[in-house]
Amino acid sequence: MNVVDTLRKLLAESGFAGFFQNSGWQNAVMILIACFLLYLGIKKKFEPLLLVGIAFGCLLVNVSYFVNLTEADALYHPELWTKFLDPQNTKYYHSYGMILKEGGFLDILYIGVKTGLYPSLIFMGVGAMTDFGPLIARPSSLILGAAAQFGVFFAFFCANLIGFTGNQAAAIGIVGGADGTTAIYLTTKLAPELLGAIAIAAYSYMALIPMIQPPIMKAMTTKKEREVVMTQARPVSKTEKIIFPILVTIFCVLLLPSTAPLIGCLMLGNLWRECGVTERLSDTVQNALMNIITVFLGISVGATMAGSQFLRLQTLYIVGLGLAAFCFSTFGGLTVAKIMYRVTGGKINPLIGSAGVSAVPMAARVSQIEGQKANPKNFLLMHAMGPNVAGVIGSAIAAGFLLKVFGA
Repeated sequence: MNVVDTLRKLLAESGFAGFFQNSGWQNAVMILIACFLLYLGIKKKFEPLLLVGIAFGCLLVNVSYFVNLTEADALYHPELWTKFLDPQNTKYYHSYGMILKEGGFLDILYIGVKTGLYPSLIFMGVGAMTDFGPLIARPSSLILGAAAQFGVFFAFFCANLIGFTGNQAAAIGIVGGADGTTAIYLTTKLAPELLGAIAIAAYSYMALIPMIQPPIMKAMTTKKEREVVMTQARPVSKTEKIIFPILVTIFCVLLLPSTAPLIGCLMLGNLWRECGVTERLSDTVQNALMNIITVFLGISVGATMAGSQFLRLQTLYIVGLGLAAFCFSTFGGLTVAKIMYRVTGGKINPLIGSAGVSAVPMAARVSQIEGQKANPKNFLLMHAMGPNVAGVIGSAIAAGFLLKVFGA
């Protein structure tokens, strides 16, 4: 074989040939989308800790996998996971052993997403970083956290109406909770085929909170309401902070056992933070473990964005429904906060209701910024943190409820 024939053979068997075979154009489009997401994460700083990993995972899977190329060279194999979910295929059905044997690098990482391991450990880190003091000091914040889940069920019903299955509609609706980790957890359980689109929608809207929420906040509140200065909440004792995660775990897990992985890890992380005798564990969970799991989670989710699975009309529906869910969650929190404003005789600033979505602490910061625009003496951050952390619990409970109703 001469040099020309050798080069021709290498080119024919390379990934470049895949661009011209069957669905290769889909992978080419996804590579461009991955580069755009990298731009948003790096240049625009849209949730960079996860979006950069998701985008690069998307890049890897679409560079490595083309139809009619050697499947052994692929990093991620959608067809294996299709068999994994097919009860008619007894060899592969729910067999992680076959995934480990025949899968690629990204398939193996994705097992942590599919089993719910990564989202649960992320919640553990969130719990270790979160101060529940503002919520304990003002328990009424739980009502605002619950009200901000309105968008979840609004989007669920809308998705059902336009033809999504119950499982898919539930996964799409949870985007309204503004918690990307919860969205990933529920989607892998109910509608794994939608994971890439739902993850991108969830994290994009979380990053766009400073743009999405303020117009809704201004439209729903008067200048007088936005100017309200709230009195400082009562001090919270160390004992209260230790008892709180224990009681929440007992109540929520007994009420909805399906919430145990998320709520249990969230509260365990918080208990490590507050008990005063596990500083090393709290520090590890907040930093080293959180960073490691974020790496695995981002790359694994990005791997599900193969061109053949992502470039569908339903992806546009998911993006649109996700935006509607997020907007209506903000609307629900603000509506109940306005009711509380009237019931308390004007002591509650309705702006804190928008923080009921679980994007911690960004949503609380938006409440603070809008409050100070109306009244420079207004300091709403700690008041808004109550509904904000209540939203984390609320989104986990909403996910547990949907999992209970639609899970296998």
